[in-house]
Amino acid sequence: MSELPEETGDARVDAVLAGLGRLPGLPVSDHVAVFEEAFSGLEAALGAVDAQ
Repeated sequence: MSELPEETGDARVDAVLAGLGRLPGLPVSDHVAVFEEAFSGLEAALGAVDAQ
């Protein structure tokens, strides 16, 4: 896996990316749930930007 940036400048996005750090400790069968959670979090962050 490639290195993720330490910070993006947006706390919501940073929190989502930090959650991806759980992947190495989880069985592969649990990865889908983590990716779905990340997708939802990024979608919410984008929605909040659109609402501004």
